Amino acid sequence: MTYGARISIDPDICHGQACVRGTRIPVHQLVRMMANGDATDDLLAEYPSLTRADIPACLDYAAELAEEQVTPIQIAGD
Repeated sequence: MTYGARISIDPDICHGQACVRGTRIPVHQLVRMMANGDATDDLLAEYPSLTRADIPACLDYAAELAEEQVTPIQIAGD
């Protein structure tokens, strides 16, 4: 899946944060909600402007960002 058709970044919308195209729903918000246990059906019920295809597009976008940046993770106690 490619996210380009479903994710937009516009400096005039949500301070330039990546959002689901045509909405003001930030990608990070949906990804965090999924990380906290919300299911796709829960998100679709909460945000009627979303489509089922928007959810994997958000995850794909987040995965690409994580792949591009190498950030050392500090282990507690180190």
